Amino acid sequence: MWSWDTWATASAICCVDSMRLAEDRSPGRSSSDRCCITHHLFDFYVDKVFKHCKTEDSYVNRKISSIANSFLSVKRKLEQCHEENKCLCGEESTEKFKQILANYEGLNVTSAAIKSLGELDILLDWMEKSH
Repeated sequence: MWSWDTWATASAICCVDSMRLAEDRSPGRSSSDRCCITHHLFDFYVDKVFKHCKTEDSYVNRKISSIANSFLSVKRKLEQCHEENKCLCGEESTEKFKQILANYEGLNVTSAAIKSLGELDILLDWMEKSH
């Protein structure tokens, strides 16, 4: 099971030393590309998904807010790296992210946000495997 400490650590490793990861676990994809797509996905979740995930259940809303705050914290760390050019985006990662955005924008805002929230486990599993 994942924890936010794990993701913060993985993101910090990606950020601080993205070019010296022990091995590239995604054949054909550089650590910089993985870092880039991670940066874009955290932006995506903070800027688009969490803002539109509101339910009638205050308990669920608090849990979503807690996850959103954790994402915001990691997003800020990734932003610093991205701005310092330690997290360069290749053509493949840019195209993959454009596909994600196109799929998201093809749905109504609330449905897209709930669907993305439901797929959060996929992102977290990928992060665990690639970092």
